[in-house]
Amino acid sequence: MDSTTYWEQRHNTIYSTVGHWQGGVDVIIAGYSLMTQLMPHCTFMQVHILNATGKLVDKAIADWLEVNFMGVSYPDSRIWCNQVSAYAADTKATVVAAASAAILAADSRAYGGGQTTRASMIFLQQAFAKFNKGYSFHDIVSSAKQVKGKPIIVGFARPIDRDDERLTPYKSRQKALGIPEGKFVRFAQQLSRFLDEHYHLSMNSGGYSAAFLLDQGFTPDEAYKIKAFAVISGAIGCYRDVEKLPPNSFLPQKCCDIDYIGRPIRKLR
Repeated sequence: MDSTTYWEQRHNTIYSTVGHWQGGVDVIIAGYSLMTQLMPHCTFMQVHILNATGKLVDKAIADWLEVNFMGVSYPDSRIWCNQVSAYAADTKATVVAAASAAILAADSRAYGGGQTTRASMIFLQQAFAKFNKGYSFHDIVSSAKQVKGKPIIVGFARPIDRDDERLTPYKSRQKALGIPEGKFVRFAQQLSRFLDEHYHLSMNSGGYSAAFLLDQGFTPDEAYKIKAFAVISGAIGCYRDVEKLPPNSFLPQKCCDIDYIGRPIRKLR
């Protein structure tokens, strides 16, 4: 193949390995018929995971992930991505603009569910491999980045309340759906107990979902794609809360709220 053949083949031609709309007939997604195989038997979450990963998972796995989406999409405008959505409503932007901005704001290594899950999965994969080679939890945790004497491990800390209220419904829903507790979830819980005992840190929603997704055979990049819009529901709720209020109703500022550090006031002659 010469240097331009690849692009010449694609000139004015769209190639796709993920889906094909047959106008008036059907849509094929990763080899499945949307009309006859997916719509009659699958949920939206199953189809979303199929589009994100190419894998058609059992309904139970998709149902658990729906619960996880609920757990990262609180309609509370104190949460940063929801503040963005509420501000957008305050400026009379559209709900689509607000939701899109909220998703971008949540694309963070600190919170949001997407990048955090990916980072936590990578850490758990590496930590589990070390553990199986004989490394102790002390060895594993000591190798993590430390700030003020505490390890910084994505998925195993919370900024406000140490106990994450989402873990109980996650576990109970997993049990109700008949999904066995896998090796990564068990390992993550062991690690959480060690961190709690020695550093007063414990597993949060992201850590549990990371372990769960690893147990289901997803890669970190696949999980990132699955959870790309996980915060959207709460963001839309916060938009709805503000959209009909008078302008500047959301966190209005006073002049005295501004800490001016520029040039001092000058007297004009």
